[in-house]
Amino acid sequence: MDDVLKQFISNENSSTSDDDDDDLYNEVVEYMKSKNQMCPAINSSYQVTIAPGAYVCEERLQLIGEISIGSKTIIHPGVSIIAEAGPIFIGDGNLIEEQCVIANRFPPGVDKDQMNQVVMIIGSNNVFEVGSCCEALKVGDNNILECKAHVGRSVTLTSGCVIGAKCSLTTNEMLPENTVIFGSDHQRRTMPDRPAFQTHQLDFLARILPTSHYVLKHGTKSHTPAST
Repeated sequence: MDDVLKQFISNENSSTSDDDDDDLYNEVVEYMKSKNQMCPAINSSYQVTIAPGAYVCEERLQLIGEISIGSKTIIHPGVSIIAEAGPIFIGDGNLIEEQCVIANRFPPGVDKDQMNQVVMIIGSNNVFEVGSCCEALKVGDNNILECKAHVGRSVTLTSGCVIGAKCSLTTNEMLPENTVIFGSDHQRRTMPDRPAFQTHQLDFLARILPTSHYVLKHGTKSHTPAST
């Protein structure tokens, strides 16, 4: 569909019939509508506070509820942060990659009006790889959720833990520090040391992301959708 956009721009600079331009224009309009549907944040109520030094890519970003993002945290395009059941506080130096979901949702089957809000707290220097989903209310420091890993609401991640690619952990437990969960059988072991910090990658992304993406500047931003 991007070719349609290029063609439309090209036609604007050349001599083409009005009918051709109208057809291309209508296609472009439909395309932009579909792009907006991929950005639900524009129709969601949110208040986000971004600390200086954080880089939050605006492209396909979904924000719901009260969210705080710490300094030097990098958020790639296509991330969803859903603070439905209470605020989400994200610490410093976290790396949150494409298509990640960080969600503080109500447990299924509860009366939302009768349930008190619960705060989700994510520490510092954690890595959420592509397509991972974190619903854990307490996440310590220096943890890694690998690609498409899922951590449920009743899990507490301490520090230095690694949840392997495509592993799903929905038990009610507190993982000991430096625990690794891996493989299709969700095997476990304990590492002697915590994962290495992603300092160099964060510094590189802080330089390169603003050159190719719209980035939300630090400060507090809020949005309330117009009533219909």
